[in-house]
Amino acid sequence: MAQTALLTAETVDDPWRNAQRQFDAAADLLGLEAGTRAFLREAQRQLIVNFPVKMDDGSVRMFEGYRVQHNLARGPAKGGIRFHPGVTLSEVKALAMWMTWKCAAAGIPFGGAKGGVVVDPKRLSLGELERLTRRYAAEISVLIGPERDIPAPDVNTTPQVMAWIMDTMSMSAGYSIPACVTGKPLSVGGSEGRNEATGRGVAVVALRACAHMGREPRQSTVAVEGFGNAGSIAARLMAADGFAIRAVSDTGGAIWSDKPLPVLDVIEHKKRTGSVAGFPGTRAISDAELLVSPVDVLVPAALENQITGANAGRIQAKLILEAANGPVTPDADEILHSRGVTVVPDIIANAGGVTVSYFEWVQDLQSFFWEEGEINKRLEHIMTASFETAWEAAEHLHVPLRLGAYTVAVQRVAEATTARGIYP
Repeated sequence: MAQTALLTAETVDDPWRNAQRQFDAAADLLGLEAGTRAFLREAQRQLIVNFPVKMDDGSVRMFEGYRVQHNLARGPAKGGIRFHPGVTLSEVKALAMWMTWKCAAAGIPFGGAKGGVVVDPKRLSLGELERLTRRYAAEISVLIGPERDIPAPDVNTTPQVMAWIMDTMSMSAGYSIPACVTGKPLSVGGSEGRNEATGRGVAVVALRACAHMGREPRQSTVAVEGFGNAGSIAARLMAADGFAIRAVSDTGGAIWSDKPLPVLDVIEHKKRTGSVAGFPGTRAISDAELLVSPVDVLVPAALENQITGANAGRIQAKLILEAANGPVTPDADEILHSRGVTVVPDIIANAGGVTVSYFEWVQDLQSFFWEEGEINKRLEHIMTASFETAWEAAEHLHVPLRLGAYTVAVQRVAEATTARGIYP
């Protein structure tokens, strides 16, 4: 009996259960051997840390953080670190599993990992944020390193946060270790093109998906939920490709325009005011309204579980590009598929970030850096190849695109797991 039958209504929106359901569907289709299936269905390592941070007023606060490694069969673990008050172990486990499949689908020799701290960084001073970052890095240093597990930015973490982690690891070792994290500033071993990588990858697969669907970008309207790094860059590059961006949102609000938004002006407005809200010539809408707005393409670029069984039936877009991790739940997937909506899954759509993180890691290890044009060219090649492979698998198996992508990724990880065997 498939593992999905054991799930109840209470677990349907739990990120880890959703990740397992997605894996189970691929494992069922592949007829995965029971032992391999059991191994890949669980996270290999889970570290929970509780640590003190001295605040600016002299008080000491305790924080909880996590680092999870899902699978190491294909290489060192790779995955971001997020600072968010809603971080949970379940979420981090799911994100680590998704990273395993994302790296495998892209053909990158990494396993999957993820980390997080339960904190609202907007409520911390710069000094408090640095002290929290360094202490968290010290706590998880038993797992991370250039040959073991390489963190990167995620929600509410930045190149500066990565620089602090790199410096903390380097001070402990007594020498600089630039390859211990990616997404760093250029001055300490970061890569050209890394900041735009996730959004650029989304734009690449947007064009490929439209080509397969017979859709003309210049006749396609778009809504972007989450106008942060990935969402804003995806919007800017998609607009340059001819897509009409009609709605965007961030934590400060959501806006709708009856004509294409001037994305560069919206970005400048957000830099000045801190939010897209109030941009001239637009009307305010709710984030819930944005998700079901009358557009052709929807780009969820915020957090997981945004499109669920509760609102999937009202989604009007015919193409969804998962710029965020896990924004569409399994229940929503079934509804969307029945309504003819194409979902380009996160393990394909937002793999641009980890792809250029891989490039950064390689450059740091060899102390030889590439020009941005070469990086973008290599990124487009990998994103295009992974999308086309997933599309071909989905068509061959007569399944949705997510399941096609998962069969490719799970098969690659299963093969590596089987080849390595069980130690001892």
